[in-house]
Order: sequence, then C-alpha cells, then structure tokens
Amino acid sequence: MSSAPDMLHSALEQAFTGMREARNSFSPPFSINEVGVVTNVSTGIATFSGLPGVGYEELVQFPGGLLGIAFNVDEDEVGVILLGDYQHLRAGDQVLRTGRVMDVAVGDALLGRVIDPLGNPLDGKAVASTDQRLPVERAAPAILDRAAVSIPLQTGLKVVDALVPIGRGQRELILGDRQTGKTAIAIDTILNQRGQNVICVYCAIGQRASAVAKAVANLRAKGAMEYTVVVVAEGNDAPGLVYITPYAATSIAEYFMEKGRDVLIVYDDLTQHARAYRELSLLLRRPPGREAFPGDIFYIHSRMLERSTHLSKDRGGGSLTALPIIETDAQDISAYIPTNLISITDGQVYLSPTLFELGNLPAVDVGKSVSRVGSAAQRAAYRSVAGSLKLAYSQFEELESFAKFGTRLDESTRKIIDHGQRIRTCLKQPESQPASLEEQITVLLALTGGLFDQIPLEKVEDAEAALRKAGADIPNEIVSRLSSGDKLSDEDRKAILQIASQTLSPFQPHPAAKLAS
Repeated sequence: MSSAPDMLHSALEQAFTGMREARNSFSPPFSINEVGVVTNVSTGIATFSGLPGVGYEELVQFPGGLLGIAFNVDEDEVGVILLGDYQHLRAGDQVLRTGRVMDVAVGDALLGRVIDPLGNPLDGKAVASTDQRLPVERAAPAILDRAAVSIPLQTGLKVVDALVPIGRGQRELILGDRQTGKTAIAIDTILNQRGQNVICVYCAIGQRASAVAKAVANLRAKGAMEYTVVVVAEGNDAPGLVYITPYAATSIAEYFMEKGRDVLIVYDDLTQHARAYRELSLLLRRPPGREAFPGDIFYIHSRMLERSTHLSKDRGGGSLTALPIIETDAQDISAYIPTNLISITDGQVYLSPTLFELGNLPAVDVGKSVSRVGSAAQRAAYRSVAGSLKLAYSQFEELESFAKFGTRLDESTRKIIDHGQRIRTCLKQPESQPASLEEQITVLLALTGGLFDQIPLEKVEDAEAALRKAGADIPNEIVSRLSSGDKLSDEDRKAILQIASQTLSPFQPHPAAKLAS
C-alpha cells in the first residue's frame, strides 16, 4: 500500500522533467513580416501606407483573401487596384505582401472551361487541376525567335479569306460600330478551327453576362468548346479584373504556343479594356491626356499584342494569332483608341453599319479593310482565283454611287455594276455557317469565271448556296492539293468549273425565255 504514493510521485517527477527539458530546448522562430495599413478605399482601388519593400505590380493581400496589384508606388503610400469584391474593406485594415506578381493557372485542363482571370470556374464545375502557373505580364519573344507569317488561318468567311487574308501569327483588328457583327466574325472564326489543330482562347472583357452566355452556348452547341478556353470579366466586375483579363488570357494562349501549337485568341473587346484602365488611372490620380486616357494607353495594348507571333522552329514553331475587337463611335476610325490599335496591328477588318442595315452580312467594307501580310499568308489557289476580285469589287463600289443618280451608263459600265452586284451577293454568308476551303474556291472560281453573270440577281443567293453544297463533289485528290497549298492547275480549274457549270445551269434563264423577253 505504501508503494502507490511513491509510484505516483515518480510518474509526476518524470512528466515534469520532460516538460522542463522541452521548455528549455524550445526556441520560438522569429520572422520579420511587413504589414501595411489601408488608408483609403475607393471604387476599385485602395491606398495603404507601410510595406516599404513592396514592388511595382506585386500582389498584396487584404483581409478576406482579397488580392490587389501595387500600381502606384509612391514615397509615402501605395495605390492598389483591387481584384474582386471589396465591399468589406475598410480603412485601418492590414495589408500583407505576397512576394509574387499576378499569375494564372495554365494547362490542357483549361480546354472546354469558362474561367475568370484569377482561374476561378464560372461554369459550375470544379477548379481546373493544373500544375503550372505563368505571370500575366510576360516579355514578348525576341525578334530572332520569330519566323515569318506564311501559313493561312482560315476564318470560313469568303470575304475575309479571299480579300483580307489572315495568317497564323498575325494580329488582325476587327472594328466597327455597335451591333455590326464584330463578335459574330470572331465566333465564326473559332467555329471554323474545328479539325484544324488550332487551340482557341475567347477573352470577353467587360461584356454583359447574357452576351457571354450566348457566345458560350453557341460554341458548345457547335462542338467548339473542345478546343476553346473562355476567359471572362463581366461588366459588373471590378475594373481591376477587367484590366488584367486580356493579359491572363494571353498567358494561357502562350502556354499552348510554346508547346508548338497554333493558337487563336480573340479580345472582345479592347474598348472596354481601355475604359477600365482609364477609370483606374484617373482614380489613382494619374495625369490624363487625350480623351482623358493616360499617356501609356498605347503601351498597355502594344506590349500585349506584341506577344502574338509565329515562333521559329528552334522555339517549337508555334503561333499565336490575335483578333482584337474595337468599337467605334459613329464610324469614327480616327478616334484615339482605334488609331492606336490600327498602328499596332497588322491590318484591320472594318464593318460598315450601312452594309449591315442593307443586310449585306458579314458587313465587311472591303475598301477600308486591309491585311498587311496579304497574299503571303494566302494559299496559292486563293491567289489565282481571288486576285482580280478585289479590284472588280472596288470598281463596282465606285460606279454604283454614280448609278444612284440615274446617270445613263454605257454597256461596259453596266456589266461592271452587274458583275459587282453578284460579287456582293455571293460574299454574303449566314452567321455560324463557315465555308470550307473547297466550297470557297468553287464559289470564287465561278465568280471570276463569270458563271454568275447570266443568273438573275434575285436567284444568285440560292445559286450560291447550291454551289457550296456542290463543293463536296470535288474529287479528293483536288481537295488535298488545295489544302497543301499547291497552285491551281489548268486541269483542276476545268474540273471545278465543270462542276460549277452543271450546278448553276438550272438557275440560268432558258433561251426561249430570253427570246420572249
């Protein structure tokens, strides 16, 4: 009985000895953390004091996991653009450094997904599982790492592929007034990449949620989401999110380009991006310039679009083709942002509201549209077929304005006008119905060959639709030669014209009808 207290005393002594040894051996780790204090919160921005070591464009963290980018690094305070909901943020809250810049998750797992620029899913699915991240701001490839643009990017639109060709690695601006079909051209181009081994990135910047949902539903219905990543910043998002969206989308596209893939990126649209940057700059007290835009508005777009290129074989041979969209006001293409983008890009597709109202869709104004890469990025078959098409169409547009005044026209002028009217009708194309290579070559060859000139104007649209269907009858060996970029031989031309003549003959007036008239 007397041994029980001794055993208890011994156990307690051992426990206390162990605690004393643990206490003596413990040395608490000390680390120096920079902590800042929020001094002011405004619409989409905040300022704080402290954090003397923070760098330009470094990510900082606010309470609740809210992130911000250090934008104005002054001597006494730092201006930050906020990347999310900031309603809970108050003056006096703490700010912490993260030691990294803004980056985005990249990888094949993003294909078919709809995400925001922070990588958060917007399609109701789980977060995409990726093992790599890239900074949203990256240096453009060096000149020696680039190759010439020589491979065409087929849009599926006859008027673009024939008259304003786009090459892989090119930057082609799409501009026009509101509701003229700018997004429709970009979406049709994405739809036409099915089976072309091209990855697509659709970047919606400050768009209405309903418009983005419609575009995504269209891509999904046509099976294009299999090779497409959609990056979205809605119109009601913080202006900081709108600002970083195109940079994040470009980094996602660059990941695939550096893997040797061909990539197409659509910026819809950079007008909203410029306005978001203007809003942030004015709130941060940066000096305004023309149209109240800051002085570096040109640089924020040029450094982003310079990342679109065709890499050399040593760098994998991938390409990144950019289709930035800009909205004009009252057809004023000489405004500040449109002229900036026109000087940065390698050409533009201008959409005319007049043509749109007349139902000439896509409403591409051929006279104001240009591709500075031109025929270098066009298949040889197109060059031989569409070489004289643009000249004939331009002559028609000039003469058409005189014909409206009721001027008496000679026979040659009337033939030019009649031929031009058929060119305009044949270049019409319904939305979401891209034309294949053989369909376009068949229609264009019939146009330049004058096969449509004998068809009444009211029947040309139906004749063109029938001819597109007949393009499937072209022999496979001819189609393979067209796809490989070979020139159109005389035998191939005769074979295609024969198919076109047989298809169009039912639409031509009967000789007896001509005599009766």
